[in-house]
Amino acid sequence: MKKILSIFGLWVAAAVSAQGNLTATENYIYSKTCLNGDCTKVSENVQYFDSFGRPFQAVSIKASPTGKDMVQHIPYDSHGRTVDSWYPVPMSTLNGAVQDTAAVKTNAVTVYGDNRPFSHSVLENSPLSRVLGNIAPGQDWQSHPSTVQYNTNTTGEVKKYTVISSWLEGRTEAVPSENGTYAGGILIKNTVTDEDQNTSVQYKNKEGQVVLTRKGVGTALVTDTYYVYNEYSQLVYVIPPMAVNTVLSETVLDNLCYQYRYDGWNRMVEKKLPGKGWEYIVYDKQNRPVLSQDAVLRTTNNSFGTRGWMFTKYDQYGRAVYTGFFANTATRQTMQNALDNMSANAGNNEKRSTTPIIQNGTEIYYTKEAFPTGSMTILSVNYYDTYPPLPADVNIPDYIINQDQKVLNNAAGAVVTTQGMATASYVKNIEDNGWTKTFLWYDNQARPVGSHSINHLGGYSKTLSEIDFGGLLKRSIVQHKRLSADPEKLITQTFDYDNQGRLLVQKHQIDAQPEEILTRNEYNELSQLKTKKVGGTAINLPLQTVDYSYNMRGWLTAVNDPDNLGTDLFAYRVKYNTVEGLQTPNTDYPGLMVKPKYNGSIVEVDWKTSTQENEPLKRYGYSYDTLNRLSAGFYQKAGNETGKEYFEIADYDLNGNMMHLKRSEGMLAGASIATVIDNLKYDYTGNRLIKVTDEQQNPSGYPFLTVPNTITYDDNGNMKTHMDKGISSIQYNYLNLPKQITENAQVTNYVYRADGTKVKKLFGDIETNYLDGFQYKSTKPSEGSSDGGLVVIDPNEVAVMKLRIIPTSEGYFDVLTNQYIYNYTDHLGNVRLSYSDSNKDGIIQPRQYFSQQCDEPWNPFFPPNCISIWKPGEIVEVNNYYPFGLMHNYTTTTQNAYQYKYNGKELQENGMYDYGARMYMPDIGRWGIVDPLAEVMRRYSPYNYAFDNPINFIDPDGNAPYNPKDFYGSNSAFSDDFDPNTTIYGNGSFGGYKYYEMGFMYDGGGSNGTRDPKSSFWQKVGNFFSGIFGGKKKESAAAALGTAGVISTPIQVGPLISDGVVAETVAGLEATLAAVTSTTVLTVGAVFSPIMVGAPTTKWTIDIPKDIPITITGEPQKTITLYRGISSKAKGSMYFEAMQGIAIPNGFRQVATTWGPHRDMELHSGGDNYSIWTSWSSSKSVARDFATGNAFYENGVHGIILSKTFRVGQAVPNPFSLGEAEWLVPGVTFGAKVQYVSP
Repeated sequence: MKKILSIFGLWVAAAVSAQGNLTATENYIYSKTCLNGDCTKVSENVQYFDSFGRPFQAVSIKASPTGKDMVQHIPYDSHGRTVDSWYPVPMSTLNGAVQDTAAVKTNAVTVYGDNRPFSHSVLENSPLSRVLGNIAPGQDWQSHPSTVQYNTNTTGEVKKYTVISSWLEGRTEAVPSENGTYAGGILIKNTVTDEDQNTSVQYKNKEGQVVLTRKGVGTALVTDTYYVYNEYSQLVYVIPPMAVNTVLSETVLDNLCYQYRYDGWNRMVEKKLPGKGWEYIVYDKQNRPVLSQDAVLRTTNNSFGTRGWMFTKYDQYGRAVYTGFFANTATRQTMQNALDNMSANAGNNEKRSTTPIIQNGTEIYYTKEAFPTGSMTILSVNYYDTYPPLPADVNIPDYIINQDQKVLNNAAGAVVTTQGMATASYVKNIEDNGWTKTFLWYDNQARPVGSHSINHLGGYSKTLSEIDFGGLLKRSIVQHKRLSADPEKLITQTFDYDNQGRLLVQKHQIDAQPEEILTRNEYNELSQLKTKKVGGTAINLPLQTVDYSYNMRGWLTAVNDPDNLGTDLFAYRVKYNTVEGLQTPNTDYPGLMVKPKYNGSIVEVDWKTSTQENEPLKRYGYSYDTLNRLSAGFYQKAGNETGKEYFEIADYDLNGNMMHLKRSEGMLAGASIATVIDNLKYDYTGNRLIKVTDEQQNPSGYPFLTVPNTITYDDNGNMKTHMDKGISSIQYNYLNLPKQITENAQVTNYVYRADGTKVKKLFGDIETNYLDGFQYKSTKPSEGSSDGGLVVIDPNEVAVMKLRIIPTSEGYFDVLTNQYIYNYTDHLGNVRLSYSDSNKDGIIQPRQYFSQQCDEPWNPFFPPNCISIWKPGEIVEVNNYYPFGLMHNYTTTTQNAYQYKYNGKELQENGMYDYGARMYMPDIGRWGIVDPLAEVMRRYSPYNYAFDNPINFIDPDGNAPYNPKDFYGSNSAFSDDFDPNTTIYGNGSFGGYKYYEMGFMYDGGGSNGTRDPKSSFWQKVGNFFSGIFGGKKKESAAAALGTAGVISTPIQVGPLISDGVVAETVAGLEATLAAVTSTTVLTVGAVFSPIMVGAPTTKWTIDIPKDIPITITGEPQKTITLYRGISSKAKGSMYFEAMQGIAIPNGFRQVATTWGPHRDMELHSGGDNYSIWTSWSSSKSVARDFATGNAFYENGVHGIILSKTFRVGQAVPNPFSLGEAEWLVPGVTFGAKVQYVSP
């Protein structure tokens, strides 16, 4: 798209026509973004400056849904500092002219319904002007500030750990010991207290390294996490809370601590996570990780049946070209010596070849010259710049959908070609020799607009997308076959937007069937989703109209009205700082109270459905400990609030391992108090759960055994047996994904691709295929013959594979019954109620209803022959959940191939939920394998679920917990020239309701996953299509703003420069970046051996599995605009780089404090920013403070604000940041917009 920037001063006497209404008596900067080719559709913004060069008002012209100007007041204190950050407000348009300040402030109070529509920062009265506290917007928060204190340690306050280092086998060996405590005044101490008086303290040494993080100060629950460094300032040990008060024996170190070893080049070459065996990494001379090996690969009990290493090969540009397994029994040092001593092909690069390597009939057009060259199993291949020889049935199209979108090729003399772009990817199945081959097409603006993917069964999925000038998706087409001989399935979607890029209408069509209108969206003046009309074939006759409400912070408070359902099938209310139910719901536990919270934690949720006449309101009230972990979830049903039904009560050790879990069932007939069915006691070795004892001795819940069985694990920390539940064996592939589970002699087999994508499940003789979002299942003829009740299936029938599920943004299409199914979900993405218009009358019958069916009489003079029947309602299913995800015991109403429930994840036959990277066990509230991203949150057990806070966090893909509310930290009603407070949700604030709106968080790496985990290749490129065609269960209603909004939906690739190019010179960075980031272009090391440095990661999946790269649901992928402030006094070359729109992580510049650039978000937040991250903010005022030095210099300095729109998954919200709305971007960022600012 085209941007026009005009800077006018007081001396300007006239303006061009587009700016004719701007206030010429003020200094201003005006910008216009053209949204179509002739610039008749534009997004216009103007920022006015006072005589000191400070912005005092920002206007986004006609940006509200009704065409009002969005105006933000920007005030200053007596020292010229920005301490109040006002929410933008819609004002009657003056076409960009300055609005009266008093009127803006008055209208803000009116629009937000609160006399404090701004946040307030308390700054230190010193030249440093450090932040001492922050008062969030809203009157209710004025007496609940967050505070920051700056001190030094006192004597005896912090333990002092030291190490004695030696050199062994070409790497460091450090022996730790406790050496008293630090003397007073040695460490910098920063104390942060949140709105609910929860305290976190961080201690740093003189080098800026975090030595200790302490949580829960002043309470009985104090947790300490120590970071221990050697004499080279390398992080060698992390001592989590459970290990702090013990002697650091070898057993304690192995079971509880993180351990790191380095070679002479400061490269981390060995590491050990708690409960796992040692992992080894071998590098080439370009410091690229080439080989990796975990503890299981050092045995013969792995996917390959022999000892060996995972390898990654690169081209001369540092791009991963193919990966696989190398069978070899040599040690790490031997392998490293071999690489160090290479003379032939010293650069260790592969290049394209016209003579292919052939493996299992697959031709691989690369040389075999880089290490290793011996016996290898190739698992994935990536092509760049030009296409490999295409299969006979694959042709590069000339155009995509319309004649304006010409497809790029490498024709001689072409101005724009595919040079520098990813063009194809081949990925092998792990458990068999099938391959998936995917080819990607680009338009003449270098935007991905199509693909052709051949699956391992011989079928295909083709995608085509029509993208407008501004990058918004207008139409998408998917053509699909399971087998080459199958009939083709055609999915067509269209998207309509308003002038600011807000999604208005999304339509969906299957083959030549009538077009279904999935959503029609209406927004309030803040661009929050107000109403979503769902389903139906007529634009004005939706099946359901869903209404959304928000508090003044922009947090979702209601979906429909539980007190007045009307024709709504489901309603849901969320409460944060108000409690309407009982504060002590269970008098057996008087210390567990439901109290208002001000730090954003949810304290109550109410819901009601229309499945019963006069159904009582249901409620959960939540109690938390001082570490913000969920202590209890108390269920209360109107009319019997003290019945003690469906409660869960838990407590934890200092690492967050659950120690006890109590659970009750629903009320039995004739009872007045519900029965407690579980009173579980957990026993551990380190963080590994060894035994569960049910002290309640009730067989209705967790299996009661007089002598509980011992749970066993393999060398990678994966649970192998859980005999209490009849699980006698779990076998894993090299990605630590279960390939076979045996439970009570019933065997489930899984097949995964080498990128972690699940493509097949075989439960007994029932087979399910997961292909590019289309889900097939072996189906017997009698299935689908019922009109809604339970089906009795003849066991003698022969099942055949049938397409069963086609996902949509609002649910799915049931192919067997030929109907669209729509889902109501709660704020965690839990599927709560599903419905369909089975009789096609445009009305949803929530309950069983009476109907007459009449036959036409054979004689017109006779009356018709009629019978009266009761027909089932059109509610497909209703689900309610305990806090940790176990379903209540009365919910499922039909047999259904669609088994996506808690967090929208697929429920397995063994009761586990498949999140992608791991299987979750809701009955005991924990995972069965070590967290692939455990090093990002080392003070927590690598087996804990969602920080022990499943009401406020979800784990998108099994890699790391995430508070989805963090994504909606900016108000998308406003352009990037505004400075919205970060607590307002953006367009699609509904996203607070469906957190998985940001469906692509933690997209990097590509090594694990079952439902829509992109391969590392397609995570960089193919996720584009996940955005275009939907990807999982996305909420189209929450479509974000286009180019004018902070959260937007542009799909333009942007600069065709890899975010990871500098990784060529940084040890281990390729794999780390691949493990944490997702970009629309392939980063260095994007495809790699998954255990190489970075832990395996997967695609966030919320609904149906989406294969690579096709996804067929939802609206365009979300983006978020972030800001980064760089002052002119920044160290080194940072300011010069910022002038060019570049941001480089400090960890890339010099030796970092860990094994190179670390990736610990908490350390980064604490000041150790020698990491893979650069810091950004969703609040422009925060970036301005950093740019102008307001937080550091009394009079301020000149600086630069960088702004860039990131695709979701490229940026990660930092859960450890306070008051800065911090987002972390891995790798080097190019092409940011540059704005010069003054103090």
